Amino acid sequence: MSFDTLGLSPKVLAAVETAGFETPTPIQEQSIPIVLAGRDLLGLAQTGTGKTASFTLPILTRLEKGRARARMPRILILEPTRELAVQVHESFEAFGSEHRLTIALLIGGVSFGDQDRKLDKGADVLIATPGRLLDHFGRGKLMMNGVEVFVVDEADRMLDMGFIPDIERICKLLPPTRQTLFFSATMPPEIQRITSTFLKNPERVEVSARSSVVSTITQKWVSVPKVAKDKRAALRNLIETENIKNAIVFCNRKRDVATLETSFERRKLSGRALHGDMDQHARLETLRMFKAGEITYLIASDVAARGLDIPDVSHVLNYDIPDSPEDYVHRIGRTGRAGKEGTALGLVTKEDSKRVAAIEKLIGEKLEWLGNEQTATEEEPKDNKRGRSRRAPRRASSDDNAANDNATATRSRSRKPAEPEALETSEAPEASETSEAKAKPAPKQKAAPKREKSAEPAQPATEGKGSWKDSPVPAFLQRSVRP
Repeated sequence: MSFDTLGLSPKVLAAVETAGFETPTPIQEQSIPIVLAGRDLLGLAQTGTGKTASFTLPILTRLEKGRARARMPRILILEPTRELAVQVHESFEAFGSEHRLTIALLIGGVSFGDQDRKLDKGADVLIATPGRLLDHFGRGKLMMNGVEVFVVDEADRMLDMGFIPDIERICKLLPPTRQTLFFSATMPPEIQRITSTFLKNPERVEVSARSSVVSTITQKWVSVPKVAKDKRAALRNLIETENIKNAIVFCNRKRDVATLETSFERRKLSGRALHGDMDQHARLETLRMFKAGEITYLIASDVAARGLDIPDVSHVLNYDIPDSPEDYVHRIGRTGRAGKEGTALGLVTKEDSKRVAAIEKLIGEKLEWLGNEQTATEEEPKDNKRGRSRRAPRRASSDDNAANDNATATRSRSRKPAEPEALETSEAPEASETSEAKAKPAPKQKAAPKREKSAEPAQPATEGKGSWKDSPVPAFLQRSVRP
């Protein structure tokens, strides 16, 4: 099937041909006719399957009729991150080059003034993150009662980032006659609840198994040490041995992203960081440099894991194995896009055994190991469960009892030579009495008078030294020198 049979306008078909696309992907083939028919849609597809074009192309066809009014956009598209919003904005500009449309982008890191001027002119397409959209609405700079099509892209990512309450609030502000399109890679229960609440008899399009991985990606595990310094050294060795054109290196924490960037700089490796704490200009500039090939390695947190369309990424290196198996699927989806080959390598320590098992269970595949297989992951549960280490001595209790019996016998044998000594002392009682006298000389003799005179009530403090009146020494000194 070609794009000509999907019902797109000649202008859109010309833009598709210019972009070099010939055959629609399964999600595009099934979704575009539904969107053109004006029905609600719930699209489920793995990352890298062309979900953005599946709503961009039919929306451009619909926008050829009518115009937007000031502060009243016709199309509203919500994205979870700034990078995804910018990417969708670029897609509309590329495919809508023959359309005279006003496209507004509402994201953080940009002044409100420039965005207000864009809204005042009348935006046909409004692409926004939920927070900035509600900021403009709260300031009275935006009205949403003219929205014809409402698109929620990467809905499961919205859930992960806590945007579901904002989405519910936005849905209540939109006109009930709108068309709603939900796109997601997975379908958690919370997303199912929202779709059943705000979508009207939606058409469900599911082109592949949920949380699956495209067949063009080669996945392998790599056993690495737990110590951070040794782990970074293992990553550098992996970079040297692998034939890497460019790669995205994913970390779980932003501080690890910064540490790796510093390590790459010291080793003269071309890499830059990308995480949520960076300002918008720096993030966009880093993405531009990576797409243009000016840098080889993009060291990123999960801000780059969802939806970013970066062409020709040869490798994805998971420096940290993610806590969520779904995040792993989204991370490695940055490579092997549009039918191209890609490689995903995960650096596994002893503590990652449960994460590895959860990922393999989700994707339904036992992954190979690069080099020696990680045997420590099989021993990890024994190390983590302290109860087993405590029970270990109990299993050897019989051996311990035997050892204790042997030790007791040894001590008893060591005491047997003492019996002749006792006989010798009995033959010489005088010597034993003399030795006892030497062993306990004066203390017992002094203690007896103390006990006898302590019972006398008259002079308990002088202990046989006489009254303090008969002594030339003052009474307080007498007390201080008492034995």
